[in-house]
Parts: sequence; structure tokens; C-alpha cells
Amino acid sequence: MQEQEKQEKIVSMFDNIAPTYDTANRVMSMGVDKSWRRKACDLAYGFYAKDSIDKIVDVACGTGDMMDFWKKRSEVNGIAVGEIVGVDPSQGMVAVAREKFPKFNYHIAKATEIPLQDESAEILSITYGIRNVVEREAALKEFNRVLKQGGLVVILEFMKNENPSMLGKIRDFYMNKILPKVGGFISKNLEAYEYLPNSIEDFSTVENMKKELETAGFEIVYAKSFSMDISTLLIARKK
Repeated sequence: MQEQEKQEKIVSMFDNIAPTYDTANRVMSMGVDKSWRRKACDLAYGFYAKDSIDKIVDVACGTGDMMDFWKKRSEVNGIAVGEIVGVDPSQGMVAVAREKFPKFNYHIAKATEIPLQDESAEILSITYGIRNVVEREAALKEFNRVLKQGGLVVILEFMKNENPSMLGKIRDFYMNKILPKVGGFISKNLEAYEYLPNSIEDFSTVENMKKELETAGFEIVYAKSFSMDISTLLIARKK
């Protein structure tokens, strides 16, 4: 399958599950994803270390949850944020986001074609979306273009684990056998949730992701996996 066709199929899949996406996510993660998102925001604000930020961009913003975390955690951390922008190629997902969070700005666009000016944002995040970007190398270069000098890219993702521990094997069993059935039942779209474990297996390891970020012009400032290595947080600064 050509890269464009593959990307279009992924976007269409997210359009189809958009109405039930939030419910499925909360049930499957048991709410633990909230702590991961909160930690990502707090750490990024700490690393950026300024009390005002003009623009934060959330790529593959989906139904807008991470954008809301950026807003709420900015208030907790005493940081004034001018604008929070969501970017996603799925019209279905963005429609849900606009209804939930009308105060934010949105663009229907790919991660490789962000409709923002060069060096216009201080922080750019992508949460559980980078593995769905077919042209990942081009996307990371695009993130670098959009960020100001010293700006941060924040990635939360399910990474491939080449040498899983016993806990890692339990994680893999849950994500391969249990999670697709739960998500499929809620969304009535089993294929979409069978895609999740397959996409992780086909995705990058943490070390490879670090190398890709460095090649794209970033330096790693934080890398850690949480909850039996289910979720990994990477924060990198534009050189």
C-alpha cells in the first residue's frame, strides 16, 4: 500500500470511531492516561522555565483532551499561555474536539503539513499519535520548523518493547488480547482497535525514537516509561 493510501485509511478509521473514542479510551486506560498527560505538561513547563508562552500546538489532537491538559496545568503552574492550537487530519475527531473545547483553535491538517509559520510555537505535543504518522521523519522535521529556538517537542506514545520483562509481557497480553475486544465492543469497530496493538508492534523502540528526534535537530531532555512500560514520555529541545 502506498504511503498516502495508508495514511488515508488511518484517518478514515479515526473518523469512524470519533463518536465513541473518549468513552473507549477512558475504559481501556482505566483513567491512568490522565496522570501521564498531567506529568508530561508539568515537566514540559518546568523544562521551558518561562512564565508566559505565546503558542502551544497539539498535533494529532484528536478530541482535544491534551489541549485541555495544557490549559489546566498552565494555570496550576502559574504560566500564561496565549493560544493553544490543535492539528489533526480527522474531521470527525476535530468535530468532537470543537464541541468539547470551543475556546481552542483547530486546523484540519497532517503532521507533515502544519499550517503555521516557522518558529511560531514554544511547545509542540503529540500524544498517542506519532505511531499513526506514516511519514514520521518528515513530521519530525516539520515539528522542528514550527518550534522556536529552544522550544520543546513532547511525545507520549506506546513504544515497541524488544526485550519485555515479565510485567512487559503482561502488558502485551492486555494490549493484544483484552484491549481490542473492549474497544471493539464500545465502538462497534473491532478492526480499529485491533489496529492499536499491531501499530505498536510495527512502531519504533524508545532508543530509535530518540535517534530520529536527534536527526531531526532535537536534543533529548527527558525519556521515561510508565505503568509497566505501557506509555513512554519523550521531551526534546530544538537545538
